[in-house]
Amino acid sequence: MVFDISIAITWILFLALFPMAFIWLRRAWRIFIQKDYSEVALKRGSAPPNPKKWAPYTGLTNLVAGGVALTAILGVGAAIFPYKTWSAMAGITLWGKIIADFIISRQAHPFTSPVMKKKQPKG
Repeated sequence: MVFDISIAITWILFLALFPMAFIWLRRAWRIFIQKDYSEVALKRGSAPPNPKKWAPYTGLTNLVAGGVALTAILGVGAAIFPYKTWSAMAGITLWGKIIADFIISRQAHPFTSPVMKKKQPKG
């Protein structure tokens, strides 16, 4: 086996699964068990008006993504998953998590235009 860029990227992807799985599962733990809604549906670092409403969606997203990442780690460790399988799992999970968090955060923070904020004159 010759060490080249593809081997380096493969190792980086595999090693990156560990902190991702830990952070995602820890966030799910904080949301579901500790009832800490400080990281729910953030948009530019600010929480939505009602984070408790969006907590199940964010928690489930984190739980599923962390579970898939952990499954990929254990599958590679047990030599169950070939490279194409676990790298596809990791890639789809990462992008799916990013897109799902984006959608949830945009739904939790409703759009209000400056025109709508102005009060209409009476009369």
